[in-house]
Amino acid sequence: MAKYLISFPSAAMMVPDGEWAAVGRDAHAVIDEAKAAGVYVFGGGIDENVPPALVSADGRVAEGGYAWAPPLDGGFTVLELPSREAAITWAARIAKACRCDQELRVFQFDPQS
Repeated sequence: MAKYLISFPSAAMMVPDGEWAAVGRDAHAVIDEAKAAGVYVFGGGIDENVPPALVSADGRVAEGGYAWAPPLDGGFTVLELPSREAAITWAARIAKACRCDQELRVFQFDPQS
């Protein structure tokens, strides 16, 4: 079984006012189903109210992330699944609940972590 990262950037969530409660309810329902199925590893989102810090090997800290990289924001879910097809099925369920497309990637889990 492989772990899959299912994610979306914040800008992808263009939810009309008044639908946010339904999105939250539907998204949590899919996560509850993943937990019940035993495939849920972890999930969450980036707190966009806290700016990133770039920390160098010598301990210096600079506010902000890599200047050349797009911002890292949005929501993330990692599921452990038997196949890419199963991952696509779960990503589609999350996309439907969140009302936005999801990016699907194989998450290279480090068993020593």
